[in-house]
Amino acid sequence: MFKTRLISGIVLVALALFFICSGGTILLGAMTILSLIGIYELNRVFKIENTFLGALGYFACLLYYINLKAHFVEDVMVIMLGFLIFLLAVYVFTYPKYHAQQIMAAFFGVFYVGVMLSFLYQTRMLQHGQFVVWLIFLCSWGCDTCAYCVGKLFGKHKMSPILSPKKSVEGAIGGVVGAMLLTAIYCVAISKAFNIDNLLILPLVVISGVGALISMVGDLAASAIKRNFDIKDYGKLIPGHGGVLDRFDSVIITAPIIYFLAYYFYV
Repeated sequence: MFKTRLISGIVLVALALFFICSGGTILLGAMTILSLIGIYELNRVFKIENTFLGALGYFACLLYYINLKAHFVEDVMVIMLGFLIFLLAVYVFTYPKYHAQQIMAAFFGVFYVGVMLSFLYQTRMLQHGQFVVWLIFLCSWGCDTCAYCVGKLFGKHKMSPILSPKKSVEGAIGGVVGAMLLTAIYCVAISKAFNIDNLLILPLVVISGVGALISMVGDLAASAIKRNFDIKDYGKLIPGHGGVLDRFDSVIITAPIIYFLAYYFYV
């Protein structure tokens, strides 16, 4: 299992390097596919993956991503509002075919996976985005790795004993500090290549710390949904890691945080 996870992890990193370094349409296409798969995984939990509700969700997600490139609608809220109204119309005129929980799940899936994950692409497209975008992974995957190592060595106090018994307060602190340290090393290592002023490194480290703290919420929230529905993994797409939502659960919530913090306080 460890060997499988390791190989999959290496492949994921290699793919992330390729798509993020490429940016533009290539990255947008990759994020669209990832989002559609993630929405499908979540829809499967609520048993709407192959229904008209599911199809509406996939279409809304696709429309949203096309708009990121084409900008035919200035305010994306128009797309989300239209999607919600359409869902409610389907709920009303097909009643009682769908449960209210399924209607809410269809909307939640598009926003939670599609919209929030798109901020990885949007961060990459910011000024200095090719530099800042990696903070998303340092905050999520870096925090997760550091938290695991510190928790394994020093963890004594349970952070969420019922939801995730193996996670500790010490591990959480280690994850945040570790992510900040990794960010500092990253910034110092490539600051010359991107002409980054040393005075800007500290704000980026702080942004990374905030992102790392919030990434744990994303991780635990995805775990909570799985526990509610008594499932182990969202999918089997990534050997040893599960599905898109299993691997990108913390990235989903970290991406918009890094985007807005970087947009307002850095870029």
